[in-house]
Amino acid sequence: MRDIMSPDAERQRALVDAFADLARLSGYGHIMSPIVEDLGVFLRVGESTDVVTKEMYDFEDKDGTRIAMRPELTASVVRAFVQHNPTSLPWKVWYEGPQFRHEKPQAGRYRQFSQVGIEVLGSDDPAVDVEVIALGWRFYQALGMNEVTLLLNSLGDESCRPQYFEALETYLRDRSAELSEKSQETLDKNPLRVLDSKRREDQQIIAEAPLMVDFLTEDSAEHFAAVRSGLESLGIPYEISPRLVRGLDYYTRTTFEFASTALENAQNAVGGGGRYDGLAESLGGKPTPGIGFALGVDRILLACDAEGVFPAPDLAPDVFIVDLVGGGEATALADQLRQAGIAADRGFDGRSMKAQMKVADRSAAPWAVIIGETELAEGNVTLRDMYGDSGQTLVSRDDLVATLTAKLAN
Repeated sequence: MRDIMSPDAERQRALVDAFADLARLSGYGHIMSPIVEDLGVFLRVGESTDVVTKEMYDFEDKDGTRIAMRPELTASVVRAFVQHNPTSLPWKVWYEGPQFRHEKPQAGRYRQFSQVGIEVLGSDDPAVDVEVIALGWRFYQALGMNEVTLLLNSLGDESCRPQYFEALETYLRDRSAELSEKSQETLDKNPLRVLDSKRREDQQIIAEAPLMVDFLTEDSAEHFAAVRSGLESLGIPYEISPRLVRGLDYYTRTTFEFASTALENAQNAVGGGGRYDGLAESLGGKPTPGIGFALGVDRILLACDAEGVFPAPDLAPDVFIVDLVGGGEATALADQLRQAGIAADRGFDGRSMKAQMKVADRSAAPWAVIIGETELAEGNVTLRDMYGDSGQTLVSRDDLVATLTAKLAN
């Protein structure tokens, strides 16, 4: 966990704002769920996953309730859906905020991390899958990212998953002696999780494992074909990744991941998601199809750095006020400029003009307004061009807002 200081904090906020704009254009409302939930909410994520068994921060509340700091947001959003029972379906929401996992820190991964994401509940139309995936893809494009690959798979439904699980478990147990010790432990909990292993000794076994796509029912196969067709109609490229399972147990049917080819390491996923058509029911609601994704803010910004896109926003004020008279004149002027939409900073503590000009220079403001005794007495200020060639000039105090507005527009 770490502090995020300026300008990195402003950069994260700009990323969230860009995502919010795109989500609103697509008809998604904002949801803000609590950081802590009843532990049972997240046990539905899958008790065979590391998120639940090893990484979740859970503890006993003062009244004896077992609660957890949210390790992900989908379960929280679905819990809210079940609790509040919105009647207008599909229910489309977007979110952002911190989550917590006690995992080994590495590049782009922290124990407190931020994500942006969307969830749609109440429709199993493959066109919804296409809309969700397309929104993620367009977001990366909006940030200027070009080195992103969309990986796509189907995990089938309750009609075909049991047959696949049986075939996969039989295959893995026949070769269990070749698996890593960690994957042998995972096999006893959930054979599907073995396919998510990145350990070198497991890769050949995973490469030869049965494929879910070979077990899809006609209905699941048609759904997957419709999703692919919809993406193709939008010109969104994808790669079929038949062993993509993601890291949580609730996924069904459409499953996807966005990978950055600009990141030169195995941990190159910058987001992903999929369908979770049984999650609402497991949280006490009526059977309700759902789909969504979560995109990792820290990993996205690393990928942006690797591509040289989406820099930190310019935080320089439009003008710096050098106060040589004291009193309330500089305060009043700064307030007037800010109300006019002009970003203004100012000097404090009665420092010398030389000291204040140094601060003005460090602020990177293109203009400085100097308030001296003579200027104050005559109702003027001195306007200095900090980086151009127009030098400085006297401007009437009454005309300053209009003058600055015109100069900043050029």
